[in-house]
Formats: sequence, C-alpha cells, structure tokens
Amino acid sequence: MKVESERAVDDVVAAACGDVEPATPLGLYLHVPFCATRCGYCDFNTYTAGELGSSSSPESWQQAVDIELASAARLLNPDRPVSTIFVGGGTPSLLGAAGLGRLLDAVRAHFTVTDDAEITTESNPESTSPEFFGGLRAAGYNRISLGMQSASAHVLATLDRTHTPGRAVAAAHEAAAAGFEHVNLDLIYGTPGESDADLHASVDAVLSAPVDHVSAYALIVEDGTALARRIRRGELPAPDDDVLADRYQILDDRLCADGFDWYEVSNWARDDSGWCRHNLAYWHSHDWWGIGPGAHSHVNGVRWWNHKHPARYAQTLEAGALPVGGHEVLTDEDRHVESVMLTARCRDGLPVEKLTAEEYRRAAAFIDEGLLRHVGSVGARLVLTDAGRLLADRVVREILVAG
Repeated sequence: MKVESERAVDDVVAAACGDVEPATPLGLYLHVPFCATRCGYCDFNTYTAGELGSSSSPESWQQAVDIELASAARLLNPDRPVSTIFVGGGTPSLLGAAGLGRLLDAVRAHFTVTDDAEITTESNPESTSPEFFGGLRAAGYNRISLGMQSASAHVLATLDRTHTPGRAVAAAHEAAAAGFEHVNLDLIYGTPGESDADLHASVDAVLSAPVDHVSAYALIVEDGTALARRIRRGELPAPDDDVLADRYQILDDRLCADGFDWYEVSNWARDDSGWCRHNLAYWHSHDWWGIGPGAHSHVNGVRWWNHKHPARYAQTLEAGALPVGGHEVLTDEDRHVESVMLTARCRDGLPVEKLTAEEYRRAAAFIDEGLLRHVGSVGARLVLTDAGRLLADRVVREILVAG
C-alpha cells in the first residue's frame, strides 16, 4: 500500500512535469543536510554527524542525489534548460570545493545548464578558505552567499554560531579575490542582547566587504529550537516587534546611503545585476525542483516536499520511487493568494490587474495610509512604501482577507 501511494504521487508529479512548454524557466535547488554543529535558532532540516550516526553520510547522500537528479531529468522536458542552481543547507561548504564540484558535475550530467546560469552555493565562513573559493570558481560557481549573521561576538554566541566576528568579511574578500563578482552576506537582527551599536558594527563590517548583495532577516524564534527553550525558561528576552522595526530602519538607511537598494523586503543589492535570480523565481512562482532530503519543489501548480531524514530519502529512491513525503495541487485561489503574498514584497510590486475589485478596495485604504503607492502608467502596480515595508505582512494579509 505504501508503494502504491508513492507511485500515485509519482504520477501526479510526472503529469505536472510533462505539461510544460520547453522554454519555461527552471531552477534547481540542492539541499545539503549536514552541519558540524547545530545553531540554537535553526530549525532547518539539518543533521550533525552524531545525530545521523551510521544511517547516512555525505557519500550515501550524493548517491541518492544522483538518483533523484536522474529521475527529475527523466520526468521534465529534456529540452528545458536550467537557468538557476542554488546549493543550500545545512552547510554546503562542509563538502569542500571538490564535493561541491562533483555535485555540479552531477547536475550537468543530467540537465542542460544555460551559459548564463546563476550558480550559487551557501557557505559558512568558518569552513572556507582562498583555496575553497578558487576551487568553486573553477567548478563553475559564480555566486556565493555567506552566513555572517552579526559582527558582534556576544550576538554570535547567543545564536551558537561558531565563526569569529571578522571571519565572514575575510571570506568575502577571499571570494572576490577568487573571481566572484556576486557575493552576498546574510545578517540576522533582533537577537536577544543585541544593541543598536552591535547592529551598526555589523553594517560597518558589511560595507567594508566587497559584496553586491545583502540579506537581512528579523530573528524568528522557532518552536523546538534551543533558543526557544532558553526564552521559555526566562534566560533570554523574546524579540520585541518595535525593536525589530527600528533595527530594520537602521539597516535600510545605512545600506541605501552606501548605494544599495531594496528589491525584496529582506534583500538589497547595489544594482539589478546582483539580484538573486533563483530567489526571484520563488517570489514569482516559477518552477523549481528541490533535490535532497526535505527539499521542496514546485512545477506547474504542483508542490511537493521530500522525506526529511537522509536515510529514508535515500531508501525511497533506491526502491525506485520519488522521495516525496507530501504534495498538494494548487487551486486557482491558492495560486492567486501566493502570487499576491510574494509579489507584493518585491520592489517591482503587485500588478493591479491581479487583484479583485474587493482586494483593490482594501489596497486603496493602504494607499491612503501611506503604506502603498501606485507606480507605472495609470497606477499599473502597487509598491510598498518605506513605511509599508515595515508592515508588509499586515498589508498583504488585509488585502487578501477583510480585516
């Protein structure tokens, strides 16, 4: 019965993949589930060596990834090119340049990758080096995303990050020296104990680095994490919404003053050549196939997600089935809601034509409130104002559902 259920899901995915024009953009996400240690705030699908024991290893994971890549290539139109590849985790840099190079070779063995494809890997600063970045460039990677989080030692300690405060900036310099034109630094703001001065120091560090992209996210305390338990026990205060809004304003003011500009609520770039094309595909509901344990995919209105544990993921593939842990077929209403939610967060804004008359009436109230503005001929699009970005979730929620 279990096998029959998996086969039924395979049929749904196959039908979705087969009914797409060959020229439709396609992205690949590859999930590396390994970490040296677990950060206290993280609830991503990651595992340390001690947690996995003998049930999985980078070698068995790579073998399973090869099988899933072959399965994806078989189901997708063979003439459909891949224009973005994003390797995330976990800690992809634990594979080393050679391991990440083999991963890219495996993709190319099954897919046609466009000449101008954006090929990104996340990296933790402590597991990089000049030789690592040189090896990645030689393998074909052209974009690096480094997890900096903060330049403050005590903030990094609260987050259980293991790199020293200056290591992320040093890694960015090493990446640029190796030939990477597109380098991103990730920040987290609002960590318990962080001060305005700590955040200013982090922005100072970012602006001293050769980066053309910055991502900055408010700390979210996820249930089940070590950080959530510490807050529940009263060891640390919970993040304060007003403080988070103030910190976002500091980030935006500082970055924009130095030549960055926002293109999505949590992302800034020096110009549009630095925009993350892979993430833009997510925000505009394009198609992508997620490879690896726990990875999510979306093709032609069907979304599915893989089994989370690396051992079960591999076992399902070895049995000849896709490693799908669950799926949903999006209705027209689902697609509409997601389109409004995601495009409203982007600088390009929300096309007015996407809104129903009632939704536009509710949006007009936010125009009056100064949270949205018309852009384009005859108000073709609605774009969040600076004040609107601070309340983006509320704006979208109330446009979609009457308050």
